[in-house]
Amino acid sequence: MTVLYWLQYGPPAYMLGDVIAAGITPSAAVPPTTATPVGAVAGKPPVRYTMRSTPARLVAMGTALVVLALTVGNLASTAVTERVDTLGTLLVRTEPFANSAQNLYGALSVADSAAATAFIAGGLEPAQVRERYSQALGEASSELIAASAGVTENDEATSAVLTQIAAGLPVYSGLVETARANNRSGNPVGAAYLGEASTMMQTSLLPLAEKLYTEQASRVSADQERFTSPPYFAIGSVVFLLMMTGLAQWYLSRTTRRTLNVGFLGATAAVVGLLGWMLVVGLISSIATDRALDRGVTPLKSYTTGFIMAQQARADETLDLARRGGSQDYGQSFDANVSRMSEMFQGDTAVIDALNTWSGSHARIDSALEVGDFNGAVAIATGTAESDSAAAFTALDSVLVDGIENARAELRSNIDRSVGVLSGLSNGAYVLTVVASVAFGVGLFPRLREYL
Repeated sequence: MTVLYWLQYGPPAYMLGDVIAAGITPSAAVPPTTATPVGAVAGKPPVRYTMRSTPARLVAMGTALVVLALTVGNLASTAVTERVDTLGTLLVRTEPFANSAQNLYGALSVADSAAATAFIAGGLEPAQVRERYSQALGEASSELIAASAGVTENDEATSAVLTQIAAGLPVYSGLVETARANNRSGNPVGAAYLGEASTMMQTSLLPLAEKLYTEQASRVSADQERFTSPPYFAIGSVVFLLMMTGLAQWYLSRTTRRTLNVGFLGATAAVVGLLGWMLVVGLISSIATDRALDRGVTPLKSYTTGFIMAQQARADETLDLARRGGSQDYGQSFDANVSRMSEMFQGDTAVIDALNTWSGSHARIDSALEVGDFNGAVAIATGTAESDSAAAFTALDSVLVDGIENARAELRSNIDRSVGVLSGLSNGAYVLTVVASVAFGVGLFPRLREYL
């Protein structure tokens, strides 16, 4: 019956509330969903949408600020460290090397003039003159050792110069001793040996020593001139970091509707502190370096050059007497050196007065030689009276040496001051930028938590 009914009329219908299901499956009664994913509404993949969200932007901004702060700290610290290292090397190695080279030249010049002075005295030379010659040779040997200590392994040219001076010094002293022995015996050939020794000194040893000093003095000047200006690039990078910090605070204020952020304020204070520190220290360091150049390097060159010319002139004066006034070259060389010194030290009363006194004594020597009074000329050249040449030259030498020492003290004190004010900034730049980086994170963390 039931089977026949199904076959004749189909499946029975049932009333389910307001819905009549007639031979359909339950799934047909539920319409398919037409909801669209959120990412599809914008037409972008969900990942890109997330990257453009406010939290992602805050994270990117914080990361950029941290990287920038650490980079600026590295730049500032590197710039300061370079200055400190260069000035420290200048103070410990370069300047002492230049001073040793100058002392070496001076000792060689003193030895040459003392040997000639002892020779013109005749017979057994005065003890003080002989002692001055021996002391000058000893100082030259000591300065050779001191200069050698300042030579780097790669400076082969300087090592070669020092080697040539060290090899020639015993030869020179041997010629002087030969001249001295012949002079004491009354042999005229002694003058020839002394002339040979002096020629070796004037044409070989002294030019080598002068070249050594000139090179080292140039290095001192070059190192000073490099740092007469503040580290503008490093200071500019700190200013840029400060600007980016200000822009980041402005963006954070507009995004979070909060005017102040404690973390960013702390970072700003750290960057401002670093900038102020660099400006003050850079200014002090530049002023000290500039003063070292103007009051140290420049006058040091002048006094040292004057000292060298005075020694050359004194050697010319005594060697002219040793040759009995028969050589015009020595007289012309003396006049040329004195003339150059007069031009160089115009306005320096102490040097000009001492130079004029010595020039007057030398004129008296020339006058005595013109009338054939050789013994009188020797007495003037070796005498200890104030108007004698030896005493006048000693007074001039003392003024020049004092000028060298004062200029050197000014140079070293200003370099030391520059190094002193820069020393703490090298590590301070790192510390302050790290503090700023941490402060950036502290300032952003509470804002990021609001989106979690």
